[in-house]
Amino acid sequence: MRIPSEMTRLERAVAPLCSSHPGECGILALSDGLDAFAARYRLTEMAERTLDVQYYIWENDMSGRLLFSVLMAAANRGVHVRLLLDDNNTPGLDDTLQLLDNHPNIEVRLFNPFSFRTLRVLGYLTDFARLNRRMHNKSYTADGVITLVGGRNIGDAYFGAGEEPLFSDLDVMAVGPVVKEVADDFERYWHCGSVSTLQDVLELPEREHLHHLDFPESWYNDEMTRRYLNKLETSLFMSHLDGGSLPLIWAKTRLLSDDPSKGEGKAQRHSLLPQRLFDVMGSPSKRIDIISAYFVPTRAGVIQLLQLVRKGVRIAILTNSLAANDVAVVHAGYARWRKKLLRYGIELYELKPTNTRDAVLHDRGLTGNSGSSLHAKTFSIDGNKVFIGSLNFDPRSTLLNTEMGFVIESETLASLIHERFIQRQRDSAWQLRLDKWGRVNWVDRQQSEEVVLKKEPATGFWKRVQVRLASLLPIEWLL
Repeated sequence: MRIPSEMTRLERAVAPLCSSHPGECGILALSDGLDAFAARYRLTEMAERTLDVQYYIWENDMSGRLLFSVLMAAANRGVHVRLLLDDNNTPGLDDTLQLLDNHPNIEVRLFNPFSFRTLRVLGYLTDFARLNRRMHNKSYTADGVITLVGGRNIGDAYFGAGEEPLFSDLDVMAVGPVVKEVADDFERYWHCGSVSTLQDVLELPEREHLHHLDFPESWYNDEMTRRYLNKLETSLFMSHLDGGSLPLIWAKTRLLSDDPSKGEGKAQRHSLLPQRLFDVMGSPSKRIDIISAYFVPTRAGVIQLLQLVRKGVRIAILTNSLAANDVAVVHAGYARWRKKLLRYGIELYELKPTNTRDAVLHDRGLTGNSGSSLHAKTFSIDGNKVFIGSLNFDPRSTLLNTEMGFVIESETLASLIHERFIQRQRDSAWQLRLDKWGRVNWVDRQQSEEVVLKKEPATGFWKRVQVRLASLLPIEWLL
C-alpha cells in the first residue's frame, strides 16, 4: 500500500493494518495498569495533529500530572489539544486547567460545571437536578486514528502508579472505522448544551497567547516519578508498539454512546445506551458473564435476568464485595437482591479488597466512584460478543450519567474476558451461595480446603448495619 507523505506518524503506522482488514477494527485489551498508562503517554508523545481527551475523573496526582505535562508538550510542538472533563471531580484543578487553557493550542471545557468553585455543596443545594447528572464517558483519541475507550479514569489508582494498585480495570485501544465514531461522538459532546468553556466557568480575561508553556519541573523530576517513567520501559505495550508487533484482535466493532442531552435530562428513554446496547447485543441463548464495579439490578433488571435463566441461559456476575467498596448505600442496592438471584441459579462472585490491611478507600459519594478494588465494566454474551466501556449495571448509569463503550464481535476477545473472569473467581473473589436455611454464605476456595464465611467478609458490625438500614431507603434510583 502506498502511504501519502502528508500522513502523520500514527496514520502511517495504522493505514497498512486497516487496509488489510476492511470493515474491521484492530482491538487491543489493556488490563494491565502500566500498559494502560503507557498507551496514553506514548500516543500523546507521538501525536502530530490532534488529541481529543474526555474523562470523568482526572486526579491531581503523579500520573495525572504526567499526562497534563505530556499534553502541554504536545501543544508546544503544534498539536491541537481539546480536553473535556466532568466538573464533579475537578476541585483543586482550576489553576492547572487555566494554565492549560491559556495555551493557544489547548482548549478546556467542563461538563455541567459548578457555579460555586469552593463550596460546591452549595451548588447541589441550589441546582441538584442538573448537577446530579454527570458525564461518565472516557476516551483518548490521537490524530483521529487511534483511540482508547474503557473503564479507567486518570489517576494513580487506575494505573498502578502508587504504593499499592487500587483498581482492577479494563480499557481497549482501537484502530479502524470505530475511531471516527469516537471522534464524531466527542464532537457532539464538545458542542452540547451541558458543556461550558473554561473561560465562561472561571470568568477569565481573554487568553494570553503564549507560545511555550510548561508545568513546574518538580511535577516530573522527583524520584518516585522518575522511577515510574523508567518502569514504563518494561511495559509490554511500549515494546510491542516500538516493534510494530501489537497483538491486535480484528473484529467488527461499533461505538454506543448516550446522547449528551441526557446531561440536561432531555434524552428520550429509547435513546439511552442500555436499551440500545441490549438491542445490539441480541438475546443470549447460552451464557452471560458480567463484570461490574457497581451492580444494582433493580426490580426490573432482576425480572429480565430471571427470564433469561428460565430460557436456560447461564448467568455469572462479578462485582465488589462490601469490604472492597466503601459506598455502603450503593452496595445496599445490590445486597437486597442477592438471595433472589442465588435462588434462581445465578452465580454471584464478590471481589476481595485489594489490600485489606493497608488500602485506604476513598468515598466519592453517590455521583462518583468509590475506592473499590474492581472498576471494570464489561460483559460477554454467548462467547462471541463483548461490551467494554464506562457503563455500570446500576440506575445511575442507566438514567442519570452519560456513558459510552464498544460492542465487539469477537470470539477471541470474549474467550479472553471469560478466562479472566474464571481466574478472578478462583484467585480473588468469594463465591456466594445459600445455606439450607436460605442465608447467604461466602465461600473462599483460595485455601487448601473450602472455607465458608457466614457474614460479609472483612467488614465490621456497624458497616453491615449501615448496609441493612440503607437497603430500606427508597433511593435505588440514585445509586
